[in-house]
Amino acid sequence: MSNRKWWIGLVVVVLIFGYVLIRFFASTTKVDDLIHRMGPVKPAAQPAKHIVLIAQELDNPFWREMEQGAAEEAQKLGMKIDYTGPIRIDPAEQARLLEKAIAAKPDGILIQGVGNAEYDRLIAKAVDQGIPVLTVDADEPGSRRLAYVGTDNREAGRRMGELVLNHPGGSGRIGVIVGSEFADNQRQRLEGFRSVISTAAGYEVVDVRSSNISRIGAAEQAEAMLRQHGEIGTIVGFSSLDAGGIVEGIKAAGKEGVRVYGFDDLEATRKGIADGDIEASIVQQPLEIGGQAVHLLAQWFQGQKLPAQLFIPTTLLDRKSVQTGGSGP
Repeated sequence: MSNRKWWIGLVVVVLIFGYVLIRFFASTTKVDDLIHRMGPVKPAAQPAKHIVLIAQELDNPFWREMEQGAAEEAQKLGMKIDYTGPIRIDPAEQARLLEKAIAAKPDGILIQGVGNAEYDRLIAKAVDQGIPVLTVDADEPGSRRLAYVGTDNREAGRRMGELVLNHPGGSGRIGVIVGSEFADNQRQRLEGFRSVISTAAGYEVVDVRSSNISRIGAAEQAEAMLRQHGEIGTIVGFSSLDAGGIVEGIKAAGKEGVRVYGFDDLEATRKGIADGDIEASIVQQPLEIGGQAVHLLAQWFQGQKLPAQLFIPTTLLDRKSVQTGGSGP
């Protein structure tokens, strides 16, 4: 009797074990099938890098074009660009916007150098928080910025000087309009220009005035300059809105035969060249500057070392290039 009970118990244990084993394999098969249907497990997507670009002036055509270049490159690289800037040129507002950007903790910041100690302090603050800062358009060389991307402004000034000297029939008495006497890029362009003009016998810069990066300001300053120095035969503008304003100022002063040279590629500048009111313009490439700045940040995120300066070459806009719809080397 006891042997029979023992065998019955053994059969029950075997049946229970078999049932558990069958359920285990069935469950495993279902899990494998579910995983197969889901496909390979993908790693979680990394959030897009967030870059802030702070312009010198929000709706200035030069800065809007730089924004476009930065946004196009960011889209290629899976990044996000936030664009901001003062409504009117205001270095103090640029500093406030930089401080606000740092507080938002972006992955990188692109700014124009303004050349003061407060800006250097804010750049250092960003870097201390692990936020890389690159300068564009104008450098802040004494700061802890990682790199500068933009025009070699002294070289651009020298190129302007050579353009004036090489033009047949040019006058030796020259007036200059700068966008701002406080902007480092404007000072460098003027220094480069003077370095060439000073070597030519009979040529002299007789007056330098600021337009405050305003077409109206350039017109007012050009008119006042010509009324004070009637012998001026050439006026050079070093910011994008200057050339069109200089033409208006010459007309307001009732002068004729004054040669005008400008900077950058605006519709008013092209029209002035086509009409014969402007001789030529040195053209920067803000689209390329914005794109290359974002590209450098991408390299930095990948652990690559950046060059201290990345100069984007200028081109020449003159009557020939306007007629063909482009600009020359």
